[in-house]
Amino acid sequence: MQPTLVHRRGRALASLTAVMGLALGAAAVGNAPAQSAAPTPDCTPYSGALTKGDAVTAMSVTSGTTPQEFDGQVLGVLQDGIAPDLDMIMVEITAPDPDKIGGIWQGMSGSPVYASNGEVIGAIAYGLSWGPSWIAGVTPFADMDDYMTAAAAPAKVKVSDAQALTIARSSDVTRTQAAAGFSQLPMPTGVSGVSNRRLNQAENHRAKHKWVPKSSYRMGSAAVAGDANAAGPETIEPGGNLAASLSYGDITMGGVGTVTAVCNDKVVGFGHPMTFLGETTLTLHPADALFIQPESLGAPFKVANLGAPAGTISDDHLTGITGFLGAAPATTDVTSTVAFRDRERSGTTHVSVPEAMASTVFYESVGNHDRVVDGAIAGSELLEWTIAGHDSDGTPFNLQVTDRFASDYDITYESAWDLADFVWSLSRIPGVTLDGVTMDSQVDVDHSVWELSKLQQRIGGAWVKAGKGAPVLARAGKALKMRAVLTSGSATRTVPVSVSIPANASGGEGRIEFTGGAYLWSEDAYPRSIEQAEKYAATMVRNDEVQVQLGLYSKRKQIQKSATSEPQDKVVTGHKHVRVFVK
Repeated sequence: MQPTLVHRRGRALASLTAVMGLALGAAAVGNAPAQSAAPTPDCTPYSGALTKGDAVTAMSVTSGTTPQEFDGQVLGVLQDGIAPDLDMIMVEITAPDPDKIGGIWQGMSGSPVYASNGEVIGAIAYGLSWGPSWIAGVTPFADMDDYMTAAAAPAKVKVSDAQALTIARSSDVTRTQAAAGFSQLPMPTGVSGVSNRRLNQAENHRAKHKWVPKSSYRMGSAAVAGDANAAGPETIEPGGNLAASLSYGDITMGGVGTVTAVCNDKVVGFGHPMTFLGETTLTLHPADALFIQPESLGAPFKVANLGAPAGTISDDHLTGITGFLGAAPATTDVTSTVAFRDRERSGTTHVSVPEAMASTVFYESVGNHDRVVDGAIAGSELLEWTIAGHDSDGTPFNLQVTDRFASDYDITYESAWDLADFVWSLSRIPGVTLDGVTMDSQVDVDHSVWELSKLQQRIGGAWVKAGKGAPVLARAGKALKMRAVLTSGSATRTVPVSVSIPANASGGEGRIEFTGGAYLWSEDAYPRSIEQAEKYAATMVRNDEVQVQLGLYSKRKQIQKSATSEPQDKVVTGHKHVRVFVK
């Protein structure tokens, strides 16, 4: 007599009894075709009791938009395998052409699994950790619209020795391989508009820039409305392709999986989180699968083109994503204009979730630079950017900054980080909403900089050296007139600066510092309030300016003064300081 999977805590499927555990017996799962009824159209979760060896049918797309059937059988259940009170159903799928694909693939997440009566058991969402295999972990459909929020889905689900033996007896997987446990099918972020080289470069800096997507890969952009060659919303059906994006346009960032069910006006899929944002506003897309890349280049994964926006993903939770067809979510535009020599291009990306603003700003800048500059070249850039938004009380703000950058390696990469970091900090301020980001870049091949080489003081109508052994002499109540001498190759220029000395500074001493803007870094660049952001935008020292800071001690009082030069035509580097005595 076969052991029976019984209901537990009112759900459609549960673990075997404690006595039986997961020891399903030594009989291997056969490969007989599943005898199943057509899937029910009303999204009814399976309500019967499953027995080890029961036939199931899975639906998924390997090419195009039409789902195909995969036969299979039930192996057992991992009690609380996904989360407390959330089991994982184990099934073995019989692939039509197993040698071509090699196993469960990335993008199969959400593929519905049906019982013989046509009711949906759940969605394929996990695969064995050791490598490609046709053993799949299924998220119960009865839980997929409950959206538990207590804990994130585990990256790996362990199996006991007895469970590993059960899997090995029921499939061609070895006991050692099965003991590696189950892992959530990867859901890396696909990014369009930039090359794999740029994606890899960015990920290498992720330790310092947390907004960089992890394990991203190159994908195609989403289609625009009216594209007759793109997959349409009519392809959103159980077993069909389903994509969710954080942004689309110049830069599409998203993931491709599978529809588990279409329930009235709701679409349910993936069987595990996309990015685990909870209540959200991801954009829903249909997709057209080109092929399944076999494991020869790593884990198998689906290569697909995204269709135009066709709805909204409103929930991204432990057991999958859900949304509705129809209106796409409101978006925030990130626009970049890049000019280089006789070429110029403007591009826009539409961002539907604030969590993606920083990465979109970065990739929009990099992608547009690569398109216009067309090479990783040394150069300089004058960048103007504007961020519009409103505070928690609805008060609008408009931040505007102009800065200059130079790089002797890759100007595209040099100029992209600062603004993205700023946007990341801004978007994390509670209650702040960003309404738009624009960037205007003028790129030049001249990457030379001005180096701060020496300081001079105006004395008796002449400029004299100031530095080691030649301190600056100032008078209380008078203006201290100095200048910085800048050099670039054989070229020289001077930058005059005047700092007023307070009348009460007589007898004081200290020092005056000159710093090229490119040598400065301020924590204020990463704001924790709109007030800090506005102050930064208003007082920021540009990379092509010289900052002067005077610090004096007089009569037990500390006196500090500062001044900033006019912008120069190149980035300014270097730092000089000299002692100051006040008469």
